Amino acid sequence: MNLLLLVIIGITALISYKGFNDENFFRKYEFHIGRIRSGEQLRMITSGFIHVDFMHLLFNMITLYFFAPVVIDNLGSIYFLYVYFGSMIAGSMLTLYMHKNDYYYRAVGASGAVMGIIYASILLDVHQQMRFYGFIPGYIFGIGYLLYSIYGMKAKNDHIGHTAHFGGAIGGYLITLIKQPDLFQSNTKIVFLLMIPIIILFYMDKTKRF
Repeated sequence: MNLLLLVIIGITALISYKGFNDENFFRKYEFHIGRIRSGEQLRMITSGFIHVDFMHLLFNMITLYFFAPVVIDNLGSIYFLYVYFGSMIAGSMLTLYMHKNDYYYRAVGASGAVMGIIYASILLDVHQQMRFYGFIPGYIFGIGYLLYSIYGMKAKNDHIGHTAHFGGAIGGYLITLIKQPDLFQSNTKIVFLLMIPIIILFYMDKTKRF
């Protein structure tokens, strides 16, 4: 197991645990539209290290644990960081764009960064399977995760950054394809298949379905 991956998981777990037990800490670093628009842009990154509860943290970190090695093995540790933090920022930017007028919107979680890693890993190795989740093909899990996120965005009944999932997916998708443009030829079907949930999102946003 890559040491860098363990460090990210460890730091995220420690910061999340702090947030579980300290509401002031949680509120200070969560993603909050009003605070970000008033100048606290650091929240666009710090919110990616905080989670709603232990199950939210566990789901994200286990998913990262299974998908990240593919990215690290194919792109290297440095580019893994580009994908992870680039996707985290992309998730925050899309959330800021889609909720720019909702000053009270708030969310937390590493889901954007993790979703970017999922999309990157599927592009790099379409045959991988999520063994922990019952031998589910990686691309089915990734697409299903985004479709579930559409439901979460419409339901608006939790504190999870569902919009960030899409921003993260877009970030991981673009960063990986920029790094390895040959995937357009070697993995054409998956490149276009992974684009479908993203197209659905922007269609629903344009037609005011949220």
